[in-house]
Amino acid sequence: MTVTGQTPAPTIEPGTADETRLLDRVFKLRELAILAVLLLMIAVTQADNPEFLSAQGVKDLLLNATILVLVASGQALVVITRNVDLSIGSLLGLTAFAAGDFLRGGGNAPVAVLLAVALGIGCGLLNGALVSLGRVPALVVTLGTLYIVRGADSIWVGSRQITASDLPDAFTDFGSGGLSAVPYLALIALAVLVATAYYLRNFGGGRELYALGSHPEAARLAGIPVRRRVLAAYVACGALTGLAGALYLARFGNVDSSTGSGYELTVVSAVVVGGVAFTGGSGSVYGAALGALLLTTVGSVLPALGVSSVWVLAINGVLLVLAIAVDRIVALRVARALKKRSAPTRRGLRHD
Repeated sequence: MTVTGQTPAPTIEPGTADETRLLDRVFKLRELAILAVLLLMIAVTQADNPEFLSAQGVKDLLLNATILVLVASGQALVVITRNVDLSIGSLLGLTAFAAGDFLRGGGNAPVAVLLAVALGIGCGLLNGALVSLGRVPALVVTLGTLYIVRGADSIWVGSRQITASDLPDAFTDFGSGGLSAVPYLALIALAVLVATAYYLRNFGGGRELYALGSHPEAARLAGIPVRRRVLAAYVACGALTGLAGALYLARFGNVDSSTGSGYELTVVSAVVVGGVAFTGGSGSVYGAALGALLLTTVGSVLPALGVSSVWVLAINGVLLVLAIAVDRIVALRVARALKKRSAPTRRGLRHD
């Protein structure tokens, strides 16, 4: 007679879970530190320039950050899974022009926004399928689609340009309007941000993104549909980039073939500076939003203080390098702390 037993369900290593919890605490403290630096920077600028926090000044700060917050939220989802999307700058320009071309032809605004989102989803599906199903490195895939989308955009757009005069007045008015000092676009970005954070925290699919980013193989053994989750992250990133493209059009009213060029580097900087670990598994969309707000505020603070805006890129680069260095130092210290914590347990097991 043959005796069969049930195969035990695979579990994620306890050490991995401990490391994730400890990293989460560290990165939450880091988000508070970013907020403190942001508030200090604003306070110093306000003391030097009393008009900086006028109603229009606050509105401009929020409008400048809105597009970056939306795209950084989508990028954060991808980075949490230990991947990256470098095609978002090209996609932003493509979706913005597509929405503008549709509106110039007599289309209505809601359909134009849906068109931009649908284009973003299509590009996200392509990136996600190649990364998750084709198992091609994300850096290679999205660098390729960056050039593909940019090339297609250049061929289609050519020397054409969308200007505010080509768009419905109600659309551009919405892009610059708001409730007192709070723009409508900022309210949309806030709603998307809260919904995304709620999903990551309270839904199984969101928590699984962190699990597979922390330890892909352990997540696979635990039964998490890794490929499906990575695909979903890329689709969400594409959708948010498409939405950002439509709002970019409403905000600036001017789009051409160069729109969004190099924007992916700013987005990645915002995400990493905001505490989303580039190695995956840690961070939050709130942190990414804070990083976006910090970078855009630097661009507003320097001119207000009389400093040349050419320093903006240099400062952003310094912040990015510092963020990566902090991530590495934190990861090493967390690993060392967990090793010390587990040492007594191991000694006890040897004695037994």
